[in-house]
Parts: sequence; C-alpha cells; structure tokens
Amino acid sequence: MKKELKKFLNQKIVVDTKTSWMYIGTLEKLTDHCVLLKDVDAHDNADTPTSKEIYLLKSKINDIVPNRNCVFINLDHVVSFSPLEDIREY
Repeated sequence: MKKELKKFLNQKIVVDTKTSWMYIGTLEKLTDHCVLLKDVDAHDNADTPTSKEIYLLKSKINDIVPNRNCVFINLDHVVSFSPLEDIREY
C-alpha cells in the first residue's frame, strides 16, 4: 500500500479505516508503518447521522474543515484511500 500512496504525496486524500473513523487531509509523509496527514478532518462516522458519502461530498465541495494539525495513521488499520477529488457527486 505504501508504494501506491506515494503518488498522492501533498494531495488531499480520504483514508478509510477498520473502525468508524475516517480521515480527510493532505498526505504529508509515509513511513513503513504509518501515513502522516496534515490539516486533517478526523471524523467518527458513529457520532453523526450524516452518511459517510454525504459527509465526503460536502468536504469535497466546501473543502476540508480541519480539526487536527496532523494525524499519524497506522497502515494496519487502513482499509482504503482515495484522492478527495475522486469523490463523485450524485
């Protein structure tokens, strides 16, 4: 996964995890075991009635509203990632 993530350095990405948490931020750095995002919206989907898809679409349209300066995410917990710009409007 690390190899695939490298092409997204300095881009806004969405990181889905095995938990209810997802992270939207700029990919700053990769290590062997984690990714570092900066200007991050760390969002717990369990704490909101809004669907994940709607939340991501709003983040794409209105831009990220960061609630963390940076977040290290363990790659063992990552399920998927995608560029924020790839979120489709429906």
